[in-house]
Amino acid sequence: MINIEMQPQGGDKAVDEEEIMPCSVEEVALIVPKTDDPTLPVMTFRAWFLGLTSCMLLIFLNTFFTYRTQPLTISAILMQILVLPVGKFMAKTLPNKEFDFLGWKFSLNPGPFNMKEHVIITVFANCGVSLGGGDAYSIGAITVMKAFYKQSLNFVCALLIVLTTQLLGYGYAGVLRRYLVDPLEMWWPANLAQVSLFRALHEKEPKNTGLTRMRFFLIVFVASFAYYALPGYLFPMLTFFSWVCWAWPHNITAQQIGSGYHGLGIGAFTFDWAGISAYHGSPLVTPWSSILNIGIGFVMFVYIIIPLCYWKFNTFDAQKFPIFSNKLFTSSGLKYNTDKVLTPQYDLNVAAYDSYGKLFLSPLFAMSIGSGFARITASITHVALFHGSDILKQSKSAMKNAKLDIHAKLMKSYKQVPDWWYYILLIGSISVSLLISFVWKDEVQLPWWGVLSAFALLSIVILPIGVIQATTNQQPGYDMIAQFIIGYVLPGKPIANLLFKIYGRISSVHALSFVSDLKLGHYMKIPPRCMYTAQLVGTLVAGVVNLGVAWWMLENIENICDVEALHPDSQWTCPKYKVTFDASVIWGLIGPERLFGYGGMYRNLVWLFLIGAVLPVPVWLLSKIFPDKKWIRLINIPVLSFGFGGMPPATPTNIASWLLTGAIFNYLVFRYNKRWWQKYNYVLSAALDAGTAFMGVLLFLALQNEGVNLKWWGTHVDNCPLASCPTAPGIAVKGCPVF
Repeated sequence: MINIEMQPQGGDKAVDEEEIMPCSVEEVALIVPKTDDPTLPVMTFRAWFLGLTSCMLLIFLNTFFTYRTQPLTISAILMQILVLPVGKFMAKTLPNKEFDFLGWKFSLNPGPFNMKEHVIITVFANCGVSLGGGDAYSIGAITVMKAFYKQSLNFVCALLIVLTTQLLGYGYAGVLRRYLVDPLEMWWPANLAQVSLFRALHEKEPKNTGLTRMRFFLIVFVASFAYYALPGYLFPMLTFFSWVCWAWPHNITAQQIGSGYHGLGIGAFTFDWAGISAYHGSPLVTPWSSILNIGIGFVMFVYIIIPLCYWKFNTFDAQKFPIFSNKLFTSSGLKYNTDKVLTPQYDLNVAAYDSYGKLFLSPLFAMSIGSGFARITASITHVALFHGSDILKQSKSAMKNAKLDIHAKLMKSYKQVPDWWYYILLIGSISVSLLISFVWKDEVQLPWWGVLSAFALLSIVILPIGVIQATTNQQPGYDMIAQFIIGYVLPGKPIANLLFKIYGRISSVHALSFVSDLKLGHYMKIPPRCMYTAQLVGTLVAGVVNLGVAWWMLENIENICDVEALHPDSQWTCPKYKVTFDASVIWGLIGPERLFGYGGMYRNLVWLFLIGAVLPVPVWLLSKIFPDKKWIRLINIPVLSFGFGGMPPATPTNIASWLLTGAIFNYLVFRYNKRWWQKYNYVLSAALDAGTAFMGVLLFLALQNEGVNLKWWGTHVDNCPLASCPTAPGIAVKGCPVF
């Protein structure tokens, strides 16, 4: 039987400050199995068949859905649940005869379907969502090149872009293993939800311990599945219930404050789990210290700084534009028409730009960009101060003599993956990426030195960001920084900007997703060489299928992504890739020098680079001066700035609901009913995700994909039309009053 350490319930004794925060490695001991059976088969025929099938099915569906007006990302948790009855059925029906294929002896049925097979199948399936993003981000660049810029692009070039991006991340993941997988402190909180689900699906619990985790999972799953029919189809208003707009239907300021979609979201609620977990993931698996940091940053930015900038100081001419929007504007508050500043080669027409006028952003969008500037430098400083000495020790091979936790000791019994296996992938990906820049230089616009610069940026920031994600479940993004850098160096080159972002930033997303799976394998005692094989094969298969489906759709669906040329009822509007196109305009076509350089409207935001680098220093000094005050070390400036991350497209209501839910479960429930939290919290998170996703797929396939939609007052989400209006005198926008 698996041995699990259990702590006393919160009310059984006096609880100190550290105990009431589920944010330390002690939590791992409550969830992760501490014994292992190395005789269990892992890479069986069942695992290969179900794993590859799951991978290909998920990437096909995710690629198909991502071009729709209502894009849908189907997570690997669906396959994690579906393959269990299939695996057990195969274990009962397949013959157990041993086969010999070119000297390789194997059995179709080596015994009962076990948990390790289930884990390796899930690792395959994770590749089918391109490590968390639905499809590979490089597909977005390829779509922008073909559908928006109407470029001719060679299929081989596109395939190499997709595969090098994915495999580059895998190579970095192998290099980072000793820093982000082996140490006990790098505990990857989100993995604990996966571990809880695996145990709930496989373990038998004594009947006298109350409701089993499996029964609890099934109850919540069914309830979540049934409930999502309301916000997902029947009553969409539950996604953003903005009662303030109902109370003041003709007041612009009230709607700017209360709108869940286009305002600050004060007083707005979401009763939709998809809305709660949409941008920061599940709040149930995020440590309380991270929730608290994000909450402080959120309140500071959204409820204090933004209102002051908009209503008090009119910063950046803010009142000419909506308070919250991701659109681009002219100085008169109208939508910016990028066609007027493009050359036939899709470079910037400087003369036309000077004539047409500067580009402007909404105040919240501009401040969100500024917070991104601060976040990246704060991440580097924070990790250097708080984790720098440990990283240096590990890089000097001191890990060999370090104290190993029980999981690392158990994993030592398996044959390890040589480092050179990962170095081959890393060096090979870099070499092929350079080849692309020479052979297809006109299409990609990014020269060889730009490719190397992207790899240099990736190498600098990936470890600090990995440490933050491994300990807080939050990944500070630096997309804007990557685009900022190349936009200065290569202005007017939108495709080069996209490719630099892919290699310099998105590869880190893939790398850390791979590392997260490696940690899952570490917890579940999966042989390292099995993990390597599953991740590598799954990545190659997913990349080929991903591009194949996208390429077919781009070649065969007429006017795909062209909203003006499409039929009004067409679903092929590509909203996700429209955002990618807009980013290429801001950072590549117009360029950061015109926005943030000398004479630029947003030049003062650049100071946030310096401010972000300095802010972690006083926190670190205080932690040294007062070492007994453990709460000081929990102040995490990069995570605090993440309270403003993702907005837009995330709304303040999304983030506020996420914070409230996290506070309820990871503070109140943890403190006052710790035993329930230990047993059910992560299972609850997995069940809510699974039920919502299953119903989302069903609604999309059965109703929304067929154009069967309801129209009644409950389907009018938000009901705050005036929230998108400007308030500056003389600005005339259709549907808005003129002051």
